[in-house]
This record gives sequence, structure tokens and C-alpha cells, in this order.
Amino acid sequence: MRQQEATGQVVLISTGGTIASRRIGNGYTAELSGPQILKGAGVPDGLRVRVRDLFTANSSALTTDQQLILLGAVHEALADDEVDGVVVTHGTDTLEESAFLVDLYHHDSRPVVFTGAQRPPDHDESDAPANLRDALAVAATARDVGVVVVFDGLVHAARGTVKQHTLAVEGFGDPSGTPIGGVSEGRVLVRHRPLRRPSLPLPCGPAPRVDIVMHHAGADPVLLRAAVAAGAQGIVLAGTGSGNASPVFVDTVAEAVSAGVLVALTTRVPAGPVAGIYSGGGGVDLIAAGAVPTGTLRAPQARMAVISALLHRSDPAERTAALGRLLSDEPLASLVPETDGVLR
Repeated sequence: MRQQEATGQVVLISTGGTIASRRIGNGYTAELSGPQILKGAGVPDGLRVRVRDLFTANSSALTTDQQLILLGAVHEALADDEVDGVVVTHGTDTLEESAFLVDLYHHDSRPVVFTGAQRPPDHDESDAPANLRDALAVAATARDVGVVVVFDGLVHAARGTVKQHTLAVEGFGDPSGTPIGGVSEGRVLVRHRPLRRPSLPLPCGPAPRVDIVMHHAGADPVLLRAAVAAGAQGIVLAGTGSGNASPVFVDTVAEAVSAGVLVALTTRVPAGPVAGIYSGGGGVDLIAAGAVPTGTLRAPQARMAVISALLHRSDPAERTAALGRLLSDEPLASLVPETDGVLR
């Protein structure tokens, strides 16, 4: 265990979300700048914060290309050796996606901390100031934790952490894991560090289209076929149970894979791993048809893994193998870019 107080220098990257919102008419809209958010929270004594306003948007409206821009901004901030860590303020709707994407490419011992709010700053019981203060403290003091999500006094590893309540202030957590630490009165306690995987090199080019299709009782593969027809290079199939669908999906998955589409298999169940247990259209058959099981990652983060595999490989078989390594708990030492040959 390690407990520290915040000092040094942190870069705050503001992207909008509830933490940057105020009421306009009948609803809340992201409008506040990074300096305004920071002023409302207060900066811990001894900590210098440099602000970069990247976006001011509701995170439900963010595009994947904007998430890649955010990835680049994080790396630009960490290029300064005097920076102790980075905080990203982000809307809660897609925070889990952006945080996991950045984690796949994060190679630094310094932390990247995602935070936001469930209640906007002008709410009588806003969680925005406390979350931001806690995030700043973690960014200034934690080391070798990778990318983390800080909410409601808890520190979660980005991988596996999802939004698990629409409105409650304790809105984030890993249904299949536990927090790695916490923050109390500005002091950071790291109980354990998550497994750090070798990072990917920064990607080039626009994001490929990757769609999510959910299975349900009575479903047929018409939406999966529509995604392929629309140009999807990857598809995440959110099955039922441990990663199952009806038999009619198996041939469609095989057809998509044979056409070069990268298919990942997850589940709509909140916790637990995907497993090849059932036949008759279940995980056994879908995996045999070429779908890659996602372990405990759910659809939004699995989609980020598919996008990253597509950005780093062009051969379909190599993309499938690369995705499997990204989703595995095994080290990723053999996953290297085609143009570089070195994991940074």
C-alpha cells in the first residue's frame, strides 16, 4: 500500500460531459471550459495544473475519430517530462470506451486518470468538484497503475470498468473485479496495481467502422448482415449467457469472417467471462465459426480492442490473432506493428 499527498504538475484535458454541463432550457448541455471546471473544484495545495480544452461535447456524441484525437492529446501531454500525470474530464456515457482505448496505447509509468460527474456543477449535490480533486491527486501521485477511472472516492483500472448505474454517484465499477485503490481527503491509497500489458504504438489513419449487434430471444442475423453490407470491418456480437446465440447466427458469423470481417464475441450479462460451453448456436459454435471471445470485456470496450487490432494489422488472420492477444490476460509481447517492429 502507498499513501501520498499531491504535488507537482498535472495536465487536465477537458472533453465536455456532465462535469462541463449546465442547464440550458429543459436539459443539461456541455458548455463549460476546462478552466471553469477546474475553478469550481479547487486545486490541491502544491499542485500546478495546465489545462487543454480539447472538446466540449456530450460524450454520447463523440466519434471514434475524436477518441483517437484524445489518445494523441494524452501522448502529447506525457511527452513533457515535467508532467507527473494526466487527467481527462469526460462524459460518463462513453468514458469506459475512451479510457480503455487510451490504456491499450499507454506505455508510461505516469498515470492517466479519467473522471467526470453524474451530477453537473450547478446541481446542489454535484459530485463534479470532489471527483476532479480526487482525479488530480491520483494523477500527481500514483505510479505504474496505467489508465484509471476515478469516481466517488474509488480508483478503478480502466480495463473492465464500465458505467453501471445511470444516475447514482457511484456510477462506475468493474462487475468482474474490484477497485485498485481509493482517495480520502486528498490522500491516495493504492492497494494493488493492475497487470500492465505492453502498449501498442500510436495508430495512423481514420478509425474503421466497427458495429455492435446484440442477441435476444427471437433474434435473427439481419442486423449483422446489414453491418457487413454497410462496410463494417469489425463486429462485436453481444450474445446471451456466456456468449451464445441461436443457430442461425453461426453461418452468418462464418460468412463475415471469411469475407475478412473481424468478429468478437461478448455477452450482455454484466459480469463473468465469455466461455465456449454450449453448442446449438452457442459459444462453442460461434468460436468455431471464427468469433474471438472477449473474456470479461463487454461490448463497448471489446469494440475498442477490435478497432485497435484493425488499425495495426491488414491480414485477416493476423488481425484475428492480434485481437485474441489484446483480449487475453497473457502478455502481448508478440503483438508488434507492421511498420515499426518495436513495442513502445
